[in-house]
Amino acid sequence: MSINEASYAFGAAKSSIREIAAYGAARKAEIGAGNVFDFSLGNPSIPAPAAVRASIERNAALPPTVLHSYTPAAGLPEARAAVSSSLNRRFNTSYEPGDVYLTCGAAASISITLHALVNPGDEVIVIAPYFPEYRVWIETAGATCVEVMADPETFQVDVAAVAAATTAKTKAVMIDSPNNPVGAVYSAENLSALADALRERSDAFGHEIYLISDEPYREIAYGCEVPWVPAIYERTIVCYSYSKSLSLPGERIGWVLVPNTNPDHDELVFAIAGAGRKLGFVCAPALFQRVLIDCVDEPTNIEAYAANREALTSGLSRLGYHYIEPQGAFYLWVKSLEPDAEAFFQRARDLELLPVPSNSFGCEGWVRLGYCVSRETIDGSMPAWERLAALYE
Repeated sequence: MSINEASYAFGAAKSSIREIAAYGAARKAEIGAGNVFDFSLGNPSIPAPAAVRASIERNAALPPTVLHSYTPAAGLPEARAAVSSSLNRRFNTSYEPGDVYLTCGAAASISITLHALVNPGDEVIVIAPYFPEYRVWIETAGATCVEVMADPETFQVDVAAVAAATTAKTKAVMIDSPNNPVGAVYSAENLSALADALRERSDAFGHEIYLISDEPYREIAYGCEVPWVPAIYERTIVCYSYSKSLSLPGERIGWVLVPNTNPDHDELVFAIAGAGRKLGFVCAPALFQRVLIDCVDEPTNIEAYAANREALTSGLSRLGYHYIEPQGAFYLWVKSLEPDAEAFFQRARDLELLPVPSNSFGCEGWVRLGYCVSRETIDGSMPAWERLAALYE
């Protein structure tokens, strides 16, 4: 084959989540949007804050040579300062603009971080169930993706299992809290135990193990604390996106933070910049860098997601479904009514219900429902969920 075989394989395999979403769009065109209940994609139905539109309109009046010009590769200094200042206010830190690298969304943030850290043959541990693209990004960076199952009851990190999975090749552990797909929020106690285990394993192997904290759902939590991971483990790098917090998934704006408390800070800052250069992830969208300056502290409409969560969980509870109560994000992890999640999905799809089977996330027996959909979708889906349950009685 004359083309790149790895790229061909990733393209041919495609994303299960996006394939289901594409199927849903086609079905809506065929039979009407109100007859298809698509819970597949984490696409916020909550509008962006009014301040975002106001900022866009205000910045659109800038001279085109200012508005549409290249920014520095790492982002506008004033936008990076807005991010670092916001973090300092929230977490009592002392970050500088130079600690922040603005990116084209969370995918770029994680890809840059991995390419800054790993060498061919290294291993990166992920906590299953996990966002499926992690494996793609890890393997693209030349590392091996090592799956470690979360605690099957609480879906907190199974610290003993992570410690057992580390080897002399382990370069990093990647976590996601609030978690996609389960909605679990890792507690401070759980993260402290993980930090202690990573320090112990780092000493045992004679090299440092990093913690990559992927946090696009940080602002969406229901009455619980989302711990600031760099305060718990010193060798943390944080990846963030405004896709969920500001309802801007299509605008692709986020950042990487190398905390100034990280002992390897100076080397990592250069490695992050070099990885961005190597991958072509330089100069994040300039208009939305300017939007960040105005909107970095805009609150997320958590109440709307909480109402959707209540509607979906109460409806499925009445029908006898088992699920994990989500502490954050906007996904519901529902137990499949048969061991084969893919077979369960196929029966659901026949009723125009479109969850995502857990095979995509590295485990069997569950489906993920995104409740960032409209309330009409949730309420309208209940008769179909009832018919699906009846098929298994």
